[in-house]
Amino acid sequence: MPLVMVAVLALIPFLGVQYAGLSYFFGVIMPYTALVVLLTGFLLRLVDWLRRPVPFRIPTTCGQEKSLEWIKYNRLESPHRFWEAAARVLSEVFFFRSLFRNTKAELHKDSTLVYGSHKWLWLGGLVFHWSLLVIVLRHSRFFFVMIPGYVDFLDFADGFLDVTLPTFYITDALVLAAITFLVFRRLNDAKLRLLSLPTDYFPLFLIGAIVVVGVLMRYVMRLDIMPVKDQMLRLVNFSFDAPGEIGTLFYVHLFLVSVLAIYFPFSKLMHAGAIFLSPTRNLCNNSREKRHVNPWNAAIKFRTYPEYEDDYREKMKKANLPIEKQ
Repeated sequence: MPLVMVAVLALIPFLGVQYAGLSYFFGVIMPYTALVVLLTGFLLRLVDWLRRPVPFRIPTTCGQEKSLEWIKYNRLESPHRFWEAAARVLSEVFFFRSLFRNTKAELHKDSTLVYGSHKWLWLGGLVFHWSLLVIVLRHSRFFFVMIPGYVDFLDFADGFLDVTLPTFYITDALVLAAITFLVFRRLNDAKLRLLSLPTDYFPLFLIGAIVVVGVLMRYVMRLDIMPVKDQMLRLVNFSFDAPGEIGTLFYVHLFLVSVLAIYFPFSKLMHAGAIFLSPTRNLCNNSREKRHVNPWNAAIKFRTYPEYEDDYREKMKKANLPIEKQ
């Protein structure tokens, strides 16, 4: 079903531009709508999360907490300072540390539970995200009149094989390989296939369709990029001028990107922003050093022992309990 949905989404702009002349809608109206929905939805989700109080320190830890000075503590697994917690979050963002240490459990026929390494999932996820990041940064050439220096560097590093004309980008192949692995991993494992929802497949198929259309435009159809860059510069400058003569595949590519942008704030893809606000990752583990009080608790009046004794002195005398004040 998700694959059929993506195919239908790709067919909509193709038919709309090719036979109905809706290039203005798919080239101007749709990108602006997607941008507004993405920014509004993303900010609303972040504000909603930021408004939720987190009175206690609940970081997940698997290392020694800071206690006595002569006991060495784990700065990343049990951070004590802000910069240590920040380093922990960044290590998750860039290197997927927790996924690297993830293990899989398998129940064999003899009822033996066996734990094993799950590094292929870590590698597939890492390749997928890093390849997408490089591809997005490479595409920033379309939003600047003068191409930034980092784009030239990425072009050189990504296309160093230089085996085709135009230059073959390694990330194009890597991201498609990673998507294929992540999809077949879910289909191949019976337990994972049972637990998977359509929302687990749809983003993968949608991103895969975006990449495939981009590859077709670059290596097969050979789309002229100058009209594309002119249109992107118009969009960046918030111009509502009609786009020039651009191939139909470009509108399919742009429409699928717009759909992904609209889908982003309402999906699991919001983990891109949630990772920075997760209290299990971004909090310091300093409960031994500082007492954290829950502001939701009702106010409780505590009595000192002298006050307690004043209230119950006579009863304590009758029970032959020792009292401090006669």
